Amino acid sequence: MLVPLVLLTALLAFRGLGALGVRRFRTWRVSAAHGLAVMLVLTASAHFVPPSVTVMPNSADMVGMVPPQIPFPELVVYGTGVLELAGAAGLVLPATRRVAGWCVAALFVLMFPANVYAALNGVPFAGGEPTPLAVRLPEQLLYIGVAVWAAWPSREGRIAEPRPAAVA
Repeated sequence: MLVPLVLLTALLAFRGLGALGVRRFRTWRVSAAHGLAVMLVLTASAHFVPPSVTVMPNSADMVGMVPPQIPFPELVVYGTGVLELAGAAGLVLPATRRVAGWCVAALFVLMFPANVYAALNGVPFAGGEPTPLAVRLPEQLLYIGVAVWAAWPSREGRIAEPRPAAVA
Protein backbone atom coordinates (compact mmCIF):
# COMPACT_ATOMS: atom_id res chain seq x y z
CA MET A 1 0.00 0.00 0.00
CA LEU A 2 3.06 2.27 -0.10
CA VAL A 3 2.65 3.16 -3.78
CA PRO A 4 -0.91 4.58 -3.55
CA LEU A 5 0.18 6.48 -0.43
CA VAL A 6 3.07 8.02 -2.39
CA LEU A 7 0.64 9.04 -5.15
CA LEU A 8 -1.80 10.61 -2.68
CA THR A 9 0.90 12.35 -0.65
CA ALA A 10 2.57 13.80 -3.74
CA LEU A 11 -0.77 14.92 -5.20
CA LEU A 12 -1.71 16.70 -1.96
CA ALA A 13 1.76 18.24 -1.62
CA PHE A 14 1.63 19.65 -5.15
CA ARG A 15 -1.92 20.92 -4.67
CA GLY A 16 -0.82 22.47 -1.37
CA LEU A 17 1.88 24.33 -3.27
CA GLY A 18 -0.82 25.51 -5.66
CA ALA A 19 -2.90 26.78 -2.74
CA LEU A 20 0.19 28.67 -1.54
CA GLY A 21 0.44 30.46 -4.88
CA VAL A 22 2.62 28.24 -7.07
CA ARG A 23 0.75 28.74 -10.34
CA ARG A 24 1.97 25.49 -11.91
CA PHE A 25 -0.04 23.52 -9.34
CA ARG A 26 -3.19 25.64 -9.30
CA THR A 27 -5.38 22.75 -10.50
CA TRP A 28 -6.04 19.30 -9.11
CA ARG A 29 -5.46 17.78 -12.56
CA VAL A 30 -1.93 19.16 -12.92
CA SER A 31 -1.15 18.26 -9.30
CA ALA A 32 -2.39 14.71 -9.99
CA ALA A 33 -0.20 14.48 -13.10
CA HIS A 34 2.84 15.48 -11.06
CA GLY A 35 1.87 13.12 -8.23
CA LEU A 36 1.57 10.27 -10.72
CA ALA A 37 5.00 11.21 -12.09
CA VAL A 38 6.50 10.94 -8.59
CA MET A 39 4.84 7.54 -8.17
CA LEU A 40 6.16 6.37 -11.55
CA VAL A 41 9.73 7.36 -10.66
CA LEU A 42 9.40 5.32 -7.48
CA THR A 43 7.92 2.26 -9.20
CA ALA A 44 10.33 2.49 -12.15
CA SER A 45 13.29 2.48 -9.79
CA ALA A 46 12.41 -1.05 -8.66
CA HIS A 47 12.90 -2.24 -12.25
CA PHE A 48 16.62 -1.39 -11.97
CA VAL A 49 17.40 -2.31 -8.34
CA PRO A 50 19.84 -5.25 -8.21
CA PRO A 51 18.50 -8.55 -6.80
CA SER A 52 20.99 -8.30 -3.93
CA VAL A 53 18.94 -5.41 -2.48
CA THR A 54 16.22 -6.99 -0.38
CA VAL A 55 14.76 -4.05 1.56
CA MET A 56 12.59 -3.02 -1.38
CA PRO A 57 11.22 -4.59 -4.55
CA ASN A 58 14.02 -5.29 -7.00
CA SER A 59 14.48 -6.36 -10.59
CA ALA A 60 14.27 -10.05 -9.65
CA ASP A 61 10.87 -9.42 -8.03
CA MET A 62 9.74 -7.71 -11.22
CA VAL A 63 11.03 -10.55 -13.41
CA GLY A 64 9.07 -12.98 -11.21
CA MET A 65 5.87 -11.11 -12.12
CA VAL A 66 6.29 -11.63 -15.86
CA PRO A 67 4.08 -14.49 -17.09
CA PRO A 68 6.12 -17.38 -18.55
CA GLN A 69 4.51 -16.89 -21.98
CA ILE A 70 6.31 -13.55 -22.34
CA PRO A 71 9.81 -13.97 -23.82
CA PHE A 72 12.87 -12.15 -22.46
CA PRO A 73 11.41 -11.21 -19.06
CA GLU A 74 14.51 -9.26 -17.97
CA LEU A 75 14.32 -7.12 -21.09
CA VAL A 76 10.59 -6.58 -20.51
CA VAL A 77 11.27 -5.44 -16.94
CA TYR A 78 13.99 -2.99 -17.97
CA GLY A 79 11.88 -1.78 -20.91
CA THR A 80 8.81 -1.12 -18.79
CA GLY A 81 11.00 0.70 -16.26
CA VAL A 82 12.25 2.99 -19.03
CA LEU A 83 8.67 3.53 -20.23
CA GLU A 84 7.56 4.44 -16.69
CA LEU A 85 10.37 7.00 -16.45
CA ALA A 86 9.48 8.42 -19.87
CA GLY A 87 5.84 8.63 -18.79
CA ALA A 88 6.85 10.48 -15.63
CA ALA A 89 8.83 13.01 -17.65
CA GLY A 90 5.96 13.44 -20.09
CA LEU A 91 3.43 14.02 -17.31
CA VAL A 92 5.31 17.00 -15.87
CA LEU A 93 5.73 18.79 -19.19
CA PRO A 94 2.59 20.68 -20.23
CA ALA A 95 3.27 20.12 -23.94
CA THR A 96 3.36 16.33 -23.54
CA ARG A 97 1.03 15.79 -20.56
CA ARG A 98 -2.02 14.67 -22.58
CA VAL A 99 -0.12 12.17 -24.73
CA ALA A 100 1.87 10.95 -21.74
CA GLY A 101 -1.30 10.45 -19.70
CA TRP A 102 -2.88 8.30 -22.40
CA CYS A 103 0.36 6.35 -22.91
CA VAL A 104 0.78 5.76 -19.17
CA ALA A 105 -2.85 4.59 -18.93
CA ALA A 106 -2.21 2.17 -21.82
CA LEU A 107 1.00 0.98 -20.14
CA PHE A 108 -0.90 0.26 -16.91
CA VAL A 109 -3.46 -1.76 -18.89
CA LEU A 110 -0.72 -3.68 -20.72
CA MET A 111 1.14 -4.43 -17.48
CA PHE A 112 -1.96 -5.58 -15.61
CA PRO A 113 -1.63 -9.24 -16.72
CA ALA A 114 1.71 -9.33 -14.88
CA ASN A 115 -0.08 -8.11 -11.74
CA VAL A 116 -2.72 -10.81 -12.17
CA TYR A 117 -0.05 -13.47 -12.70
CA ALA A 118 1.85 -12.29 -9.60
CA ALA A 119 -1.29 -12.29 -7.46
CA LEU A 120 -2.50 -15.70 -8.61
CA ASN A 121 0.94 -17.29 -8.32
CA GLY A 122 1.92 -15.78 -4.98
CA VAL A 123 4.86 -13.75 -6.24
CA PRO A 124 6.24 -11.84 -3.22
CA PHE A 125 7.92 -8.41 -3.26
CA ALA A 126 11.05 -7.84 -1.19
CA GLY A 127 10.39 -11.09 0.66
CA GLY A 128 6.99 -9.87 1.86
CA GLU A 129 3.58 -11.39 1.40
CA PRO A 130 2.16 -11.45 -2.14
CA THR A 131 -0.38 -8.73 -2.86
CA PRO A 132 -3.86 -10.24 -3.38
CA LEU A 133 -5.68 -9.55 -6.63
CA ALA A 134 -8.47 -7.86 -4.64
CA VAL A 135 -5.91 -5.18 -3.72
CA ARG A 136 -4.03 -5.07 -7.03
CA LEU A 137 -7.12 -4.53 -9.19
CA PRO A 138 -8.44 -1.41 -7.41
CA GLU A 139 -4.90 -0.01 -7.25
CA GLN A 140 -4.42 -0.49 -10.97
CA LEU A 141 -7.81 1.07 -11.70
CA LEU A 142 -6.83 4.06 -9.55
CA TYR A 143 -3.59 4.53 -11.50
CA ILE A 144 -5.37 4.21 -14.84
CA GLY A 145 -8.01 6.70 -13.69
CA VAL A 146 -5.42 9.26 -12.59
CA ALA A 147 -3.51 8.87 -15.87
CA VAL A 148 -6.70 9.38 -17.91
CA TRP A 149 -7.63 12.36 -15.74
CA ALA A 150 -4.20 13.89 -16.38
CA ALA A 151 -4.67 13.31 -20.12
CA TRP A 152 -8.20 14.68 -20.31
CA PRO A 153 -8.47 18.11 -21.93
CA SER A 154 -8.92 20.85 -19.38
CA ARG A 155 -11.37 23.69 -19.79
CA GLU A 156 -8.62 26.25 -19.34
CA GLY A 157 -6.66 24.74 -22.24
CA ARG A 158 -9.41 25.41 -24.76
CA ILE A 159 -9.45 28.52 -26.87
CA ALA A 160 -12.32 30.71 -25.81
CA GLU A 161 -14.83 31.51 -28.51
CA PRO A 162 -15.26 35.25 -29.01
CA ARG A 163 -18.55 36.48 -27.66
CA PRO A 164 -20.76 38.41 -30.05
CA ALA A 165 -20.90 42.12 -29.40
CA ALA A 166 -24.09 43.37 -27.82
CA VAL A 167 -26.39 45.09 -30.27
CA ALA A 168 -27.84 48.32 -28.96
